[in-house]
Amino acid sequence: MSIDRAGLNALMEITSRPELVFVRGQGSWLEDHTGKRYLDFIQGWAVNCLGHNPQAMIDALDRQSRLLINPSPAFYNQPSIDLARRIVESSCFDRVFFANSGAEANEGAIKLARKWGQLHRKGAYKIITFDHSFHGRTLATMSASGKAGWDTKFAPQVDGFPKADLNDLDSVRALIDDRTVAVMLEPVQGEAGVIPATREFLQSLRALTREHGLLLIVDEVQTGMARTGRMYAYQHAGIEPDIMTLGKGIGGGVPLAALCAREPVCCFEHGDQGGTYNGNPLMTAVGAAIFDVLAAPGFLDEVNARAQQLSAGLTALSDKWGMRGERGLGLLRALIMDRDDGPALVQAARERAPEGLLLNAPRGNLLRFMPALNVTAGEIDTLLAWLDELLVQVRR
Repeated sequence: MSIDRAGLNALMEITSRPELVFVRGQGSWLEDHTGKRYLDFIQGWAVNCLGHNPQAMIDALDRQSRLLINPSPAFYNQPSIDLARRIVESSCFDRVFFANSGAEANEGAIKLARKWGQLHRKGAYKIITFDHSFHGRTLATMSASGKAGWDTKFAPQVDGFPKADLNDLDSVRALIDDRTVAVMLEPVQGEAGVIPATREFLQSLRALTREHGLLLIVDEVQTGMARTGRMYAYQHAGIEPDIMTLGKGIGGGVPLAALCAREPVCCFEHGDQGGTYNGNPLMTAVGAAIFDVLAAPGFLDEVNARAQQLSAGLTALSDKWGMRGERGLGLLRALIMDRDDGPALVQAARERAPEGLLLNAPRGNLLRFMPALNVTAGEIDTLLAWLDELLVQVRR
């Protein structure tokens, strides 16, 4: 199969893409238009939590598409009720609003916090976020993000997002004033290079926000849905946030996200929040099917076993090559290298023959690994062996 050049030119240019078109996938493997296979350790940026085309997703799509696809969010539908109940019963939250993307869920969290501030903190609206954080690509979520250079893109920014330093409680405390309503953070900063918030920091942050009567918002778009070895990453710290957002893995590859909140925070009035496709039965049926696989007995044990294997393997590679170690939580991990050859390794891995490898380098000196949560021990061994070969090739 050849590439449709006219078709490529019909797509808006928003990023640099390699000259290949993926046509099918199964589990941890993708196949391009030439028939070449790739071991995928990106999985749509931690989206495909059960890999490509898992049977549970296919069955749910087939079954629900024959029943009801979109009755309008002005009416209840059973799959959205089913998924909301699963999330509530597995977390500390009482209510769920479904959205289509993580950015949309985070936008909803910002709106909910500001609404709560209007009602309970005399109009307070500021939400303290963190340097190097990433919360999405809408104007508000870009403003909330601490990504370098984003303060001038599409200016002016949305006001009200002062930036603290992750794992530095004093930097948060210094930003609190009478206009502050909440603190928002990722339990693991993914785009920043897979930097976890420590258990001690999260516990102290929860205590600090309660002391000042502020909301605590956890952005679990990347870390939620078993990615870190618990169903939700905040559970590692033994805390109860007020608001949580989910995305990526909740749909296993389809557009689905969620805004979750505790009952005292649920202050939206009719008309404050909505969306044409939000909570439609086709997507939420998939979400419920994905959830049941993740919640099945023994699944999280296997995630943690594979996480330990990947961590040990990356540590061994780091020691062999004189790198700076690895870090992460569960199956969201990073190899911290001693030089900025991450992009070269990504390209060499993709071009590897006869089979390629898909990697991600969010920083020049760092590789990020986001495999399917049901990745096999053999596939992790293959990754580690191939990565060692690629390091020889790139650094020879």
